[in-house]
Amino acid sequence: MKILFFAGLTVFLFWLIKIAYKNTKDIVLNKIKMDHELTDGSNPKLNILQLSDLHLENISISPIELYEKLKNESIDLIALTGDFLDRKRTIPKLVPYLQILNRLNAKYGIYAVLGNHDYVLRNHHLGTLIETLEQYNCKVLQNKSEMINVQGKPVNIIGIDDFSTKRSNLEASYKGIHSGTNLVLTHDPNIVLHMKKYHFDYLLAGHFHGGQICYPKAYHLAKMGKLARMNIVKGLHRQDGKPFYISEGLGQTGVNIRVGSRPEITLHEFSLPVVENEEVTAV
Repeated sequence: MKILFFAGLTVFLFWLIKIAYKNTKDIVLNKIKMDHELTDGSNPKLNILQLSDLHLENISISPIELYEKLKNESIDLIALTGDFLDRKRTIPKLVPYLQILNRLNAKYGIYAVLGNHDYVLRNHHLGTLIETLEQYNCKVLQNKSEMINVQGKPVNIIGIDDFSTKRSNLEASYKGIHSGTNLVLTHDPNIVLHMKKYHFDYLLAGHFHGGQICYPKAYHLAKMGKLARMNIVKGLHRQDGKPFYISEGLGQTGVNIRVGSRPEITLHEFSLPVVENEEVTAV
């Protein structure tokens, strides 16, 4: 009787694991329309592709599959919100994905921030990761910003370094920014709880994988900060009235399975808000 019980249990667990692994291939393409209350209908839109948490050791999609999903989309800017990989030997695997992103011809370029897993790399290995990103036209923002002009409207792209590894520096990130729209890229969304004095119009993050194994709730994420304990681990939310989005990510960490979550590619249609006294610059 015990043998039959354990045999049945083994078969059941094998079936569950098989389904959970299959979920890693069930990639969701989410399209988010972000209209601000201060949008007057005539302000330009910025179409942003967000990819987060690739975790190239366990990524859910090949470079060519990624291209096929996105080749017909209108993309103005690409935002990569951290956790590319865990191991130095995986760095070459990043190259074909960056080549594909360049083929998408984003008008305003590719921007990236680093995540806690990227910082597992040390010394020159971390430098090699950053150099690889930059070699393929990806601007890595570590507590700094760049300004772009979207149809004459200034947009500050503000990259805040990883909060969970205590590398965030809000003062440095916002130093010297111009009046205009503030788009923040970061990895760990918990930083929003510390940004009451730092304005953003939209913030993009990742980090939680939507729980990855999230049934009925992602209780195992409690150690990952206050947002996780509030069950804010994916999707669109607001903090102090300011909108932020948490991607479920494209890869997995630890075990290569998902339960109650799916890998995510996100396309944000972001309507620029009306900004008082903004500096209007020619395109």
